[in-house]
Amino acid sequence: MPETPIFEKKNVLVTGGAGFIGSFLCERLLKDSKVICVDNFLTSSEGNIDHLLPNPDFEFIRADINAPLELEKYPELDRFKVKFQGVQEIYHLACPMSAKRFEQFRQETMLANSVGMRNVLDLAVKNKARFLLASTSVVYGPRPADGHLFRESEFGCYDHMTPRGCYDEGRRWAETMTSTYRDVAGLDIRLARIFRTYGPRMPLYDGQMIPDFIVDALEGKDLVVFGDENFRTSLCFVTDIVDGLVKMMNLPTDPGPINLGSDYDVKLMDVANRIISLTNSSSKVVFQPPLMFMTELGLPDLTKSKEKLGWIPLVPLEQGLKRAIEYTTARKGLISTRFQG
Repeated sequence: MPETPIFEKKNVLVTGGAGFIGSFLCERLLKDSKVICVDNFLTSSEGNIDHLLPNPDFEFIRADINAPLELEKYPELDRFKVKFQGVQEIYHLACPMSAKRFEQFRQETMLANSVGMRNVLDLAVKNKARFLLASTSVVYGPRPADGHLFRESEFGCYDHMTPRGCYDEGRRWAETMTSTYRDVAGLDIRLARIFRTYGPRMPLYDGQMIPDFIVDALEGKDLVVFGDENFRTSLCFVTDIVDGLVKMMNLPTDPGPINLGSDYDVKLMDVANRIISLTNSSSKVVFQPPLMFMTELGLPDLTKSKEKLGWIPLVPLEQGLKRAIEYTTARKGLISTRFQG
């Protein structure tokens, strides 16, 4: 941790903080920290952080990580005494994520996983800040034929020349950059490998399926599964993921990569039918060809997360779906449909 004075509370930077997971993380961190949220709204939403803006310990900076981030040049951060205190922790979540618009943001994704990574890592070195990379389960490659759970010691095998390579291989490279900065620059790092996550504030009409299931069920429309009746996945509620990220950051030493997700396999068709039941909808489930960015993924072995963090997912799927339905029902007429189409 930096040898700089801390005035009342530590300063924590969250890149991608207006995103789905990032906004919940900012909310959680405000319990005992000052939070600087950085986002460019490429695939995130202003509405995710509207409720945080009045908090005096929260500040939003609209910026692109693909350009160097010089926090001391933002006068709005003077009250956080950034020029003297710097930042103590960086949670790095910024990377375009859009299932339906994946092709549109391929170049931005490639840059975020290279140039953007360098900029944020350099900022961490400058501030001597502890750095957490929110990586992903795609580094393991596709779901294994034998169905075994992925352990952190495994490494994936896939074609890095496909259109998805800018994300899949990009995330592997992001991990490589982070571990190299640890070895060369002495950076204190954490690597979280996040599996499929769901909950309130997910973007609508973006092919993520769970939020679209809910809206379509409420409107009596067909629920579209981008795959067949056997499309399986694991689903972890967003607050459980946030709890795991915070626990990782608070560890005294680098534990190496840690899986965060659910090891419970479910059919998306069954999830869709459960949402129909919970909303008392007359909708039915239909199937369409898979999206490039919405594919079957493997499940995590959680042995290390239990041993190192004392962490397991706590929110049952039924409860999580109800919370997501309640959120969407209350805000359906207000939620931006900027992702539609």
